[in-house]
This record gives sequence, structure tokens and C-alpha cells, in this order.
Amino acid sequence: MEALPLHFQLDVPFPCSTEAQIAHNSLSPDAEPRKGGVSRTLSVQDNVLSVHWQADEARILRVSVGSFLEHLSLVVRTMDRFGPALSDS
Repeated sequence: MEALPLHFQLDVPFPCSTEAQIAHNSLSPDAEPRKGGVSRTLSVQDNVLSVHWQADEARILRVSVGSFLEHLSLVVRTMDRFGPALSDS
């Protein structure tokens, strides 16, 4: 019997939709290093960046999520360092 894939969903709220879009654009180009076993999709709705993973193994999922969180932290620190995004209006 084949195991069902594992899923993980992360929703990250930002102060404004512009910052959520900046994070999306910064993190989207980073493809998963391993070709098989895990997939990740990113989307933005208003000021929320949503990330969904699907993986064949818990270990692969854990590594992918951990790596993504490190990159997300860098993006957030960079936005904090260089000031708020331009107004959404």
C-alpha cells in the first residue's frame, strides 16, 4: 500500500499587500533543490502570503519548510532594514 502524500499550509500575514507581494516575488524563484518528493506553491491574497507543500516523506517536508522559513526570515529582515513598502493606495 502506497503512503498518502503529506501536506503543510503556512499563511504569513504582512502589514500590507505590497510587502506580501514583495515576499512572494523574492521567494518564488527558489525552486526545490531536489527534483522529486516535494512540491511548493506560493500565492498572495490581500496582505497574506500563503505557502502549500506536498511531500512524499516527513523528512523531505521538514527540510523544505525549514529552508523556506530561513529564506522568509531573510526577506522580512531585509524589508525591515530598508524601510516600509510604498503605500498600497
